[in-house]
Amino acid sequence: MSITNAQRSIPISTDAPGLGDVVEVIGTLPHASNATMLARDEVGNLVVYKPSFGAQPLHDFDSGTLAAREVLTFEVSEALGFGVIPETRLVDGVYGPGSVQRMINEDRETDPRSLLDGPDERLWPFAVLDVVTNNTDRKLGHLLIEDGSGRVWGIDNGLTFHHIPKLRTVLWGFADQELPAAMVGALGFLQQALSGGLYERITTLLSAAEADAVQHRLTGLLHNPVHPSPPTHRQPLPWPWW
Repeated sequence: MSITNAQRSIPISTDAPGLGDVVEVIGTLPHASNATMLARDEVGNLVVYKPSFGAQPLHDFDSGTLAAREVLTFEVSEALGFGVIPETRLVDGVYGPGSVQRMINEDRETDPRSLLDGPDERLWPFAVLDVVTNNTDRKLGHLLIEDGSGRVWGIDNGLTFHHIPKLRTVLWGFADQELPAAMVGALGFLQQALSGGLYERITTLLSAAEADAVQHRLTGLLHNPVHPSPPTHRQPLPWPWW
């Protein structure tokens, strides 16, 4: 991983009990479309810090909300019991508000394309999570295999929660398949979490329309627990897909 700017210390306040309050910014990560910084928290964890000021304008998402969408994707994953999104929290640092996510040490030796063979059963939680959150950008490169453990993680979850159906994903290998029983059970956990305050949190951080859309998608999956088919009236894949 290359670092492109000079090292400097930046205090960042975070609402995460697991992440420290102060991070040292090491540099910027290359090949990111938005400002993305490698940093370290006060207890030594490597984190990825994305200040909202560095988000490129989008025609269908307010760039000021991408951090909240990243955080809410983590929280929905936790509510489902999946644990497939690295810990992600809102921060307010010297570079302004944004998100911070625990850094994953990626296995560079394993070709991630192998995950799509079958596809790999480890991808079911991502497929379900992406349907619920309406992920418009599930690229192959957004699925990381952790070095040493083989655990699969999902990153770059900012283009989510739109109230209009926009699912674009590389996981159409699950299309028309019935959800495994464990996935259906997880949807029940999410239903409880929405009733227990998560619906209000989505409304607060985004909007009531987007919270309603999450509830609608969840209800649809519970009624018919089958992964959807790719749409024929619009592009079903992100671009580029890798």
